[in-house]
Amino acid sequence: MAREENRDDDRRESTRWARSRSPRLDVPKDQRRALVRRPNYDPEMFGRFAETFARFMGTAKFLTYMTVFVIIWLAINLIGLFGLRWDPYPFILLNLFFSTQASYAAPLILLAQNRQEARDRVVGEQDREANVRAHADMEFLAREVASLRMAVGEVATRDFVRSELRGLLADLDERARADEDARGSEETSAGRSGEAGAPRTLGT
Repeated sequence: MAREENRDDDRRESTRWARSRSPRLDVPKDQRRALVRRPNYDPEMFGRFAETFARFMGTAKFLTYMTVFVIIWLAINLIGLFGLRWDPYPFILLNLFFSTQASYAAPLILLAQNRQEARDRVVGEQDREANVRAHADMEFLAREVASLRMAVGEVATRDFVRSELRGLLADLDERARADEDARGSEETSAGRSGEAGAPRTLGT
């Protein structure tokens, strides 16, 4: 019994220790401030800058400005204008400037290309969805047109109504003629019976 009680006590202690180690909801977290804050930047603004830079580098204006800059740099360092020759013949500083420019320009151009690819992907998905909706609308319209054709096929056309009316008029004319013939025959029979009965009355 004592051993079982000791085991129960050990279990209770272990559960208490685990609960004390686990984070509680009613205790606020210890928010430690970093010694050095990370630089905060807007990725959208940086992406727009990269696209603007990439567009400018792909223009004739940039090539013209760069060509003029290189010519002026070489002329000053070869001739020694105004006693200025900070970059002699091997032009190490100019090469360093171009390599630095290329090392920065390549990631900016890649970033601009990635943003353009993302936009193209979104536009492609939107076009695909629009094509799917248009296809569904076309199928719906095709079904509606087919049902309308079937309904119109069952509706009486103008020529059919005219032919039916002409048939009815012909039947009415025949009936009218038959009635006129019947009336005429009745009148003639009545006239004949009257003529036959008149001498008898005179003889009496």
